[in-house]
Amino acid sequence: MSITQTVEIPASHKLTIDVPPEVPTGQAKIIFFPISADKEKTQRSEARDIELFRLHADELNSEAEDVLSYQVSIFED
Repeated sequence: MSITQTVEIPASHKLTIDVPPEVPTGQAKIIFFPISADKEKTQRSEARDIELFRLHADELNSEAEDVLSYQVSIFED
């Protein structure tokens, strides 16, 4: 299936489309509406957090492995 649609969006706006894992069959509607400034700020903050996680992923994973190495098993094998 292929969908082609051209939409002009002002530079001051952002378009985000969340597509579910199972795309329903039949007709679909996309509705555009402005998001609140708070939600936009949250989205920018989340995007910045994700970028920081990606940037420091190796260091964070190494630290997590180190912490887990001190964990004591409470269950007998």
